[in-house]
Amino acid sequence: MEKRVTHLINGQIADGTEDRFQDVFNPATGEVTKQVALASRSTVEEAIAAAQKAFPAWRNTSPAKRAQVMYKLKHLMEKNADKICRMITDEHGKVFNDAMGELLRAVENVEFACGVPELLKGEHSKNVGPAIDSWSEHQALGVVAGITPFNFPAMVPFWMWPLAVVAGNTFILKPSERTPTASMYLTHLAQEAGLPPGVLNLVNGDKEAVDTLLTDPRVEAVSFVGSTPVAEYIYTTGTAHGKRVQALGGAKNHAIVMPDADLDNAVNALMGAAYGSCGERCMAIPVVVTVGDTTGDAVVAKLKERLAEMKIGPGSDNTNDMGPLVTKSHFEKVKGYVDLGIEEGAELVVDGRNIVVDGYENGFFLGGCLFDRVTPDMKIYRDEIFGPVLAVVRAETQQEAMDLIDAHEYGNGTCIFTRDGESARYFTDNIRVGMVGVNVPLPVPVAYHSFGGWKRSLFGDLSIYGPDGVRFYTRRKTITQRWPSASLREGAVFSFPSN
Repeated sequence: MEKRVTHLINGQIADGTEDRFQDVFNPATGEVTKQVALASRSTVEEAIAAAQKAFPAWRNTSPAKRAQVMYKLKHLMEKNADKICRMITDEHGKVFNDAMGELLRAVENVEFACGVPELLKGEHSKNVGPAIDSWSEHQALGVVAGITPFNFPAMVPFWMWPLAVVAGNTFILKPSERTPTASMYLTHLAQEAGLPPGVLNLVNGDKEAVDTLLTDPRVEAVSFVGSTPVAEYIYTTGTAHGKRVQALGGAKNHAIVMPDADLDNAVNALMGAAYGSCGERCMAIPVVVTVGDTTGDAVVAKLKERLAEMKIGPGSDNTNDMGPLVTKSHFEKVKGYVDLGIEEGAELVVDGRNIVVDGYENGFFLGGCLFDRVTPDMKIYRDEIFGPVLAVVRAETQQEAMDLIDAHEYGNGTCIFTRDGESARYFTDNIRVGMVGVNVPLPVPVAYHSFGGWKRSLFGDLSIYGPDGVRFYTRRKTITQRWPSASLREGAVFSFPSN
């Protein structure tokens, strides 16, 4: 075992008072590579205190100076990109090129944060009344926190803290204890870029750390990305303690393939969307709804051919298409869903359960699995599996396919493959899902839009990053002002003011 990952508080590595540690694995080999400290309540409270102390000076730092830190951070991220991506691959397992795509999305959010002087501009109206001016401002909240998942240790934290800190807040990041190293390294780069001590703090931990952030009155707001059960807990607990909360939950994203679709293009897109990152994406496509049996037969046949060609192995080898699952326990969980699908009566067209990667026999590898004739009553249809398992459901019409999507508890992302503009327009106008693609299987918004699903995929009123991120991390204050003037003096007015 190489080392231990602890915490970064007030600009310094902090060992805390922990006596609890958790193993971190290389998913390709199954080996324990390090341990991560699980923060105690007192360690988290130390981070909160540091953030609270740093807030007044940082709040009063000009937005332009805050933006300069982001410009320097962007340079450092690009300079150290290969190193960061190796960290992601070594702990998550995703293929290096996939890790690079994740990091570039993180950089996009830094670029958006660089525009904070414009983003924080308020509105001004002169002479709303006799010699009375009125204007609005976006003011920072104070100490805010982010709790992030294992599958995007670089990207998802950057959905949160860059925008929060350039808006004048101070931040506490609680990354996933499964993949802590990249998040810690990027936090060090932020310090190197010029963030003052205490503005950005990182604590590793589990539920004890999370509950401390949710209940401490000094924390004004909490952002979360993860599973729906945890998102709902974060939302109900945080709001019960008076906090502003945005909690992004699970997904079961459907793709509709229409009879007129370019099937080769659709199947290639589905392969990447279903099996990229080993299916460990909240925007993955785990369900394909084919319209008409002819379409269904053709899609299944083409998917079967592509799966036979897919190369699986360690993420460090960029010639591979798919790496391992993140942990042994998650591997067993996903494999158990494949077993369950057979029991439920679905047709297992491609079975990836017995794959062996030469030289990596102890890795957490599961080959791509493909089910046909899946029905909505099956658990493999209803549950978020979060693995390389693709289910094909057959429908007779586009409306029947859309009704399936609308009936599902999740409404995160969806897409349609078609050449028909009328079909696409009807789909985008009427589907009850927050992020929609047309011939785009992973419709993840760019940094200057906002990311968020509907239904039980999002708890809270605001989506994450982009314009909604500015709204979430600031409070609007409206000021109305008049300076006394001898020519405008008047007596007491007892009626409600109006124009």
